[in-house]
Amino acid sequence: MKRYCLTLDLQNDPKLIAEYEEWHRAVWPEILESITGAGIDDMEIYRFADRLFMIMEVNETFSFNSKNNADAANAKVQEWETLMWKYQKSLPQAKPGEKWLLLDRIFKL
Repeated sequence: MKRYCLTLDLQNDPKLIAEYEEWHRAVWPEILESITGAGIDDMEIYRFADRLFMIMEVNETFSFNSKNNADAANAKVQEWETLMWKYQKSLPQAKPGEKWLLLDRIFKL
């Protein structure tokens, strides 16, 4: 099983951050299906202030390209992503329209 870690910022607004967390306590079933159907076996998101950190554990069927293509073709995922964009803020290093950025592992015990 492979693990990927990604990061993204939120709008630095306590009210928006609270709303974002509330949405993630009741993620739409279609979104959960799009995640597990892509070969993601486990996903966790952590927050510090306005910084998010995501850990994904994926199986051999997962690929970022396939997930991106499936998401682009899924109206419910696009609806969710549009809604989440209200709360999210790209990192300065992101390309236009890019959200979550893949982190490089620099240490492992």
